[in-house]
Amino acid sequence: MTSLNMNERARDLADVMTEDLAGLRIAEHRLPGGARVIDAGVQVDGGLNAGLLLSEICMGGLGDVEYASLALGGESWPGVQVRTDHPAVSCMASQYAGWAISVEQYFAMGSGPLRAHARVEKELFEKLGYAEQATSGVLVLEGRELPTDAVAAWVAKKAGLSPAQLTFVIAPTASLAGGTQISARILETGLHKMEVLGFDVRQVVSGIGTAPVATLAKNDLRGIGRTNDCILYAGQAHYTVRAGDTELADLAAKLPASASKDYGTPFYEIFERYDKDFYKIDPLLFSPAEVWLTSATSGKTYHAGRVNTEVLKRSLHPE
Repeated sequence: MTSLNMNERARDLADVMTEDLAGLRIAEHRLPGGARVIDAGVQVDGGLNAGLLLSEICMGGLGDVEYASLALGGESWPGVQVRTDHPAVSCMASQYAGWAISVEQYFAMGSGPLRAHARVEKELFEKLGYAEQATSGVLVLEGRELPTDAVAAWVAKKAGLSPAQLTFVIAPTASLAGGTQISARILETGLHKMEVLGFDVRQVVSGIGTAPVATLAKNDLRGIGRTNDCILYAGQAHYTVRAGDTELADLAAKLPASASKDYGTPFYEIFERYDKDFYKIDPLLFSPAEVWLTSATSGKTYHAGRVNTEVLKRSLHPE
């Protein structure tokens, strides 16, 4: 697969962010080893506009993310609309948070296009058949602590780059920018479930989806619950797929979050039920609430799932 230069695209977007630090309510600094850190919500407020740029950086510059008013359950909800013509690459080779960054006492999940250069997740990238040879890399972190020089050195070594060639962009879950970029994972969540189900995501031609943006939570643990619920109970994803009718009909039935045995209550309650252990939760839960799969060969569309604003309200607007 031809390189789409996601790291270059993401670096350009990061440069745009640093041109308006005050307007976006973000901060930039250099670590002693030379790595650039853009803080979009840890020691600064960050904001909604920073969230849009952060979301597009996560997608390696191959996705367009915009705010939209969503009509769900007869009511209007603030949300995001995401679209891409490179779903497998932008979502799975960049946006998916598949790289565990664990250095000394620091831990965060890494997403963004540096993953496509470092290719630490060997099995996934072999399936995708995608790689980049970048001269600089961008990694997005979801966390409450800024990366240290030791973190930058560790990441640089894994990626075969120098720390000075790296840009880190970080926002906590319970932040305006962080919440936006998680809702913008609406297409990625569906693609990841396709991959779990054994479907070749390279057959997905394009995607467009929407999801509400979570209300700001009092802490990151509550934020994890709210941001997940925006996708599980109100995320809507439309995919055009190069596959036949029988295969798509079967895939559509399995794809929505409602196909999981754990579906039906706010995510925070599910999380507590399993002693706050993600790995005990049914992996088939993590998917959009509602999906449409259109065959690029037959033109037929297969639909499954539904929006559940009752559960969403319990999560985002607790009494």
